[in-house]
Amino acid sequence: MKQMLDKTFSPSSFEEKFYAAWESSGLMLAGSKLDAVPYTIMMPPPNITGSLHMGHAFAYTLQDILIRFYRMQGRDVLWQPGTDHASISTQLVVERQLESKNLSRHTLGREKFLERVWEWKSESGGMITHQLRRLGACPDWSRERFTLDEGLSAAVRHVFVELYRQGLIYRDKRLINWDPKLQTAISDVEVELIPTQGAMYYFRYPLVGSGSEFITIATSRPETVFGDVAIAVHPEDERYQHLIGEFVSHPLTGHSLPIIADLHADPEKFTGAVKITPAHDFNDYEVGRRHHLPLNNIFDAHACLNENVPESYRGLDRFVARKKVIEDMEINGFFEKEEPALIPTPHGEKSGVVIEPWLMDQWYVDAATLAQPALKAVEQGKTRFVPQYWENTYFEWLRNIQPWCISRQLWWGHRIPVWYGPDKKPFVALSEEDALKDAALFYKKEVTLTQDPDVLDTWFSSALWPFSTLGWPEKTSEFQRYYPTDVLITGHDIIFFWVARMMMMGLHFTKEVPFKTVYINALVRDEKGQKMSKTKGNVVDPLILIDLYGADALRFTLASLAVPGRDVKFSKSQVEGNRNFATKLWNAARFAEMNGCLFDPDFTTTNLQIPINQWITAQINSLCYDVREALESYKFNEAAHLLYHFIWGTFCDWYLEFCKPKFVGIESEKVETQKTVAWILDKILRLLHPFMPFLTESLWENLHPEQELLMGASWPESLEGLYSTVREDVNWLIQVISEVRSVRVEMNIPPAAPLTLSFYDAGPETHRRIRNQEDLLLKLARLEHVKVFSEPLSQAEAKGAVQVVIGETTLLIPLIGAVDVKVEKDRIQKELSKISSEIEGIKKKLSNKDFMSRAPQDIVDTQQKRLENALFSSQKLEQALERLND
Repeated sequence: MKQMLDKTFSPSSFEEKFYAAWESSGLMLAGSKLDAVPYTIMMPPPNITGSLHMGHAFAYTLQDILIRFYRMQGRDVLWQPGTDHASISTQLVVERQLESKNLSRHTLGREKFLERVWEWKSESGGMITHQLRRLGACPDWSRERFTLDEGLSAAVRHVFVELYRQGLIYRDKRLINWDPKLQTAISDVEVELIPTQGAMYYFRYPLVGSGSEFITIATSRPETVFGDVAIAVHPEDERYQHLIGEFVSHPLTGHSLPIIADLHADPEKFTGAVKITPAHDFNDYEVGRRHHLPLNNIFDAHACLNENVPESYRGLDRFVARKKVIEDMEINGFFEKEEPALIPTPHGEKSGVVIEPWLMDQWYVDAATLAQPALKAVEQGKTRFVPQYWENTYFEWLRNIQPWCISRQLWWGHRIPVWYGPDKKPFVALSEEDALKDAALFYKKEVTLTQDPDVLDTWFSSALWPFSTLGWPEKTSEFQRYYPTDVLITGHDIIFFWVARMMMMGLHFTKEVPFKTVYINALVRDEKGQKMSKTKGNVVDPLILIDLYGADALRFTLASLAVPGRDVKFSKSQVEGNRNFATKLWNAARFAEMNGCLFDPDFTTTNLQIPINQWITAQINSLCYDVREALESYKFNEAAHLLYHFIWGTFCDWYLEFCKPKFVGIESEKVETQKTVAWILDKILRLLHPFMPFLTESLWENLHPEQELLMGASWPESLEGLYSTVREDVNWLIQVISEVRSVRVEMNIPPAAPLTLSFYDAGPETHRRIRNQEDLLLKLARLEHVKVFSEPLSQAEAKGAVQVVIGETTLLIPLIGAVDVKVEKDRIQKELSKISSEIEGIKKKLSNKDFMSRAPQDIVDTQQKRLENALFSSQKLEQALERLND
């Protein structure tokens, strides 16, 4: 027996049930429709240390919407899930656990430590995939991959060896981001520039051969002065042109440093002269390369000064050395002044310590060579960005690309497949066994090899994600069917670090682009437009919102905010509003159920007799087309808004109201309306399912108790042009009713007060419409009489009445007897006076320069919104007053 819907919408009562049903149904599995066109999305693999945050929720919701939509379109969909091993984050988690037991990875040794990490991964590493299930994400979990699993590890080794053999991977000494706490190189994406209160210190560098002349430089890092190898000035700076080619004497060492001309020196900044320290500054490193300057590394791995500095400084921490340099400059007369300044200082995202640009040997990829095909692919339209302007960011990075440092001084990760012989000669091979064979051939005897201790940058394995997850380098059936993929959905902050590298690796090894479209989702900010961060205390936990309002309310909110190219201003109240939207549909389904609206599989809408049923059929046909168009164009917000306004307004507020008289009227009309309501509800559930899967699946089970899951149902077909005349008629009726209701509100007319509505200048079309729909007009507009005149409205008849023009016709609503004109005039005048004072106060505040310079932007935005609302209210009141005066 069919179970009735609960009176109260409670998503927690069915979310877990339906997710389990989806997972056990096999509908998430790719490969079940081998005669269908494949559709593939690669899930950006979250870190195994991660917990679901709003950025995840946003991106994965959009991906899930597309996957559910294309599954309903009959495509063979693969949403490839997996997680990233996250070298630094995961190693830190386990090291902190060891620290709590007074242990370290070094006391355990590499092998035992890695065993601990794998244990942690098996116990805690799957948390985020369980959280994705709570969001309603429906990838093919049977194909879940991990960036350190054996298949992906084999692909990583293969790529490294091939690139090395092609001369595209090499060892070099270059400047890298060094984390002195974690003792490893880190990527740019793992570096945070934090404005830090510091100072600019002005030091005098005396000219060689001059008793009194000197050049003054300004620096925020006095501790690096021992790495100075030159002073640079702008070639067109007249103050220093005569000194180019001369030498200065280092204030603390006496070494001679050349004065060089380079565009890096900015005449407008500080003194216009800059000290050049190539081994400890990225800009200076490039200057050094241009002028063939020496590299003087003055720090050790712990950011303490090394043997390349005067003896009294050796072993000092960099910040202790800073104070000593300032003191010694002052004692020796080379200190000029100190100016407080806010310095953008690089910090390690994971360690929190100041990052040191440091010169050391690392493994590099020749990214410039790999970048060329990746550039051409986007230029030629083989891969497109949505929004398109993100191509510029992609182009900018690839056209100015630097060698990619791929080695990390960590233990957790892909061990670099390089082994060293007794004389440090490297042997690059797929396995130690292969390396030993190569070494034996080279040395003419068996030797002992030592593997490189470093691991690869996490982004190296991530760059292979679109094809390594499908079994590459083997030519598997999955690789041949699902590659290249259809769309990648990701954030703009990793266009350089991930998107570009996947393009480079994909094109180099598969000769095809890894994805046809790259959709760049926006950043989720708080309701004031501020970036979410723990320090600001404005982080919103999506799991708490799911507990409070259900996953569907969160998903629909995120989709409705996904305006291409615009960051999302997110608030809890938006989710609450969409929970109310879900409740509205739930209550509408209950109303339909209570009025006997049962789905009839043999029912068709091609021969409907009742205008309201013809109208709603035409409306939903248009909706089917428009939502499909929006989703195919990645306009998630547009699709969500179309659904919201149809369900809340067209279906619930209008159509179901139109249906009420039919449910108690003529039997044939009642039956047709009951079947039409159920048929429309069926289409609504299909259209809304990608956005609100749990709610729609629950209502589907009630509407179709004998059918399979909605997840496996088809997308509704659109029959454009059906009942187009009736559609226009009912839309006209809605406009008339809305105008009458608006007049009631504006004129403060009680809802129950009887009104007469007259139509003037009514042509045949208006006569026909009123004749066919008078009963609905009387009931829903709460009218006592409707009068229709073909003649135009006279001035005498218009006196004391409200006029509204709709198309060819003028509507007349007499106010005499419905409202006390004098009382209403007085009320409106008082309201206008109050609003005018408010408008004047807001304008005064917004024109106050002091207020505008001090007030946060969100406060200014609020005031401007208040002004807009007040001006609108004032305009409406003035219109109402004008009507009363007429």
